[in-house]
Amino acid sequence: MTAIVDIRDLRKVYDGGFEALKGITLSIREGEILALLGPNGAGKTTLISTICGITNPSSGEVTVGGFDVVEQYRGARSLIGLVPQEMSLEPFTKVKDAVSYSRGLFGKPRDDAAIDKILKQLSLWDKRNARVVELSGGMKRRVLIAKALSHEPKVLFLDEPTAGVDVELRKDMWDVVAELKAQGVTIILTTHYIEEAEAIADRVGVINGGQLLLVEEKDALMRRLGQKTLQIELQEPTQAIPETLAGYDLELVSEGQALRYTYDTRGESTGITRLLGDLSAAGLQMRDLLTEQSSLEDIFVGLVKEGAA
Repeated sequence: MTAIVDIRDLRKVYDGGFEALKGITLSIREGEILALLGPNGAGKTTLISTICGITNPSSGEVTVGGFDVVEQYRGARSLIGLVPQEMSLEPFTKVKDAVSYSRGLFGKPRDDAAIDKILKQLSLWDKRNARVVELSGGMKRRVLIAKALSHEPKVLFLDEPTAGVDVELRKDMWDVVAELKAQGVTIILTTHYIEEAEAIADRVGVINGGQLLLVEEKDALMRRLGQKTLQIELQEPTQAIPETLAGYDLELVSEGQALRYTYDTRGESTGITRLLGDLSAAGLQMRDLLTEQSSLEDIFVGLVKEGAA
């Protein structure tokens, strides 16, 4: 698949010597959803700001649609829509006027039909004549997205797009993102809601300390790094794990009512059958079994800890 955003050895050093980006190299494919995960201060917003031309890189190269973001910034910027984390809206402007104004800033001719289409797509049609100050936080977030889409960009950056939005509206936003992807828009989002990345991303990038720890297909990442846990609920509680079971690295949980066994899904054998046999031989009777797959959040936390070590 063709790369629409190409980043090569990107570095950003601020006055005073702080290195916010440390040699980021990344190709973002046309039409994909890429989720960038990372703790506060990891470099996510600096990376987006540099690609969008808000911050100048110290070194390295970034192209968007073949346009260099420094040398050919007008061409690059015309392909980009940016939804910032901050609510930067004129409170007394009508919704439709705010979106139309953003289109004009990019030199696009007036097109009421195109603006109407965006407003309907984002469920803002009924609010088109309302002033921004009259809208809820979720609707204001939708206006920001509408403004970013007003000039028909090929790449959309969403910096914490559902911050301050309730659960129902968050899921609505996921539907909007999925629809935009279906139309061929490339979407890069940063988020603190890891379930957001798990729900809608094609690939996941983990960034920490200005370094890209990995970028991988979401499903492949979860298969590669995901672990499963088997919780064995006992008929009678035990005070300690029998020595004959020491090789399984079991954890005693629920005040002795259960044993937890973690195994690698990539292994040739999970060892579960042998464990259950040894469990019976040790005099422990099983009441029930529960399995649980590691979530993307578990994987993310583990990667960040490894990167900080």
